[in-house]
Amino acid sequence: MNDQGQQASFAPDAAHIETLALAALSRLPSPFTEHLSNVVLFVEDFADEQILMEMEIDDPFALTGLYSGRPIGDTEQTGDLPPTIHLYRRPLLDEWVETGVSLEALIAHVVVHEVGHHFGLSDEDMHSLEEMVTA
Repeated sequence: MNDQGQQASFAPDAAHIETLALAALSRLPSPFTEHLSNVVLFVEDFADEQILMEMEIDDPFALTGLYSGRPIGDTEQTGDLPPTIHLYRRPLLDEWVETGVSLEALIAHVVVHEVGHHFGLSDEDMHSLEEMVTA
């Protein structure tokens, strides 16, 4: 509480974003969840400069999430790192404020999009999957 007796408000931290992302992942149907146990989830404030440069993105606020790894069905290679989903907290929070979409729905949208890359889904398939997760 502050001096005026009001609860202090802070932007959601990385742990809160991770909790929302894990909740969205838990709502995916079983054919998907069975193949996600080895996917590692990271929440960082921004993508690093190398990633932004590789993706030719000038504005670090333009990237809210990123999937890295070999999609399901591609043959694994010796030395492959586990697949990862990176969520970028500051761009997510900016988009949340700018759009007025609930933070839970926004994070579910980004998580489903990144999971979609893991499974090699089309945008239409990702949209259907997102409806299952946010319903």
